[in-house]
Amino acid sequence: MTAEGTLFPSIASREDVHPEAYAYYFRRWTAFDMPFHRHDSTEIMYMIRGGCRIEIVRGEDAPPDEVILSHGEFVVVAANVPHRLIVEGSCRMLNVEFGFAPSGEGAPSIRALAREETPLAALLAAQVPYAVLRDPDEVYHALKALVLELDALDAHGAGEDGGPLVRLLFAQLLIRIARLRAEAESEAAPQAELYVRRCIEFMRQHYDRDIQAKDVAASVNLHPGYVHRLFKSQTGRTLTDYLTALRMEKAKMLLLRTDIPIADISEYVGVGSRQYFHALFKRRTGFTPVQFRQTMDAHRWDERERR
Repeated sequence: MTAEGTLFPSIASREDVHPEAYAYYFRRWTAFDMPFHRHDSTEIMYMIRGGCRIEIVRGEDAPPDEVILSHGEFVVVAANVPHRLIVEGSCRMLNVEFGFAPSGEGAPSIRALAREETPLAALLAAQVPYAVLRDPDEVYHALKALVLELDALDAHGAGEDGGPLVRLLFAQLLIRIARLRAEAESEAAPQAELYVRRCIEFMRQHYDRDIQAKDVAASVNLHPGYVHRLFKSQTGRTLTDYLTALRMEKAKMLLLRTDIPIADISEYVGVGSRQYFHALFKRRTGFTPVQFRQTMDAHRWDERERR
């Protein structure tokens, strides 16, 4: 474990610092047995394909923990923790090793972000030598974007700290890991609540597409009928009702805050038929889209006149 006994060095939550990459690479391993080693950097090992075994030493007198990684799983290993990789078949991994450097201008420090992001504060203070998590793809995309940006900057001879975009990508990566860990360790949230939360996240990400209840159910690998009953029992609303309400709220925002032609709004919110969109909007708000935009424009004008 680190000298402080935490997953990350205490400087990350004590001072204004940002992550700084020391090494990063994609690597295919075949029949490989690595000796135990340690380094001054925190390491993220992400399994892209295949599987491997990682042995991690918790203490001098204790046998090493054995971590089995398969596709879509990753481990965060604290600095100065002895560990080794064992690959019996083959696998492909994405690795990043990093420490922390004083923050300059261009992006908020990790400490500043942790003040507003409770899961990140908990991750920085975690009293563990490593953390293993299964990823629904958010961490992989954040990690891959970071590595590709670092690689591009390295090819052009950029400075060691990588600049503001690297800092922002690092911040995104750590926040996603922190949220994933908080979700995985939340014993208070029942399984049903977790499924509902993931259904809502899927709808918020894909409301602009022609998705249906069966697509939402597929996103959490459950039968549509079961998801329908689960969602209704947890929220008091059907999946279709929630999705429709979400689309209408997005439509109201677009009508209020943009100059997008009303004829195009239906496509922006995933309702293929303009006629059906107008009917839905009128049923939900009491106004047609044209009336809503005109009424709100008039209301804003009245507010400006009063000032």
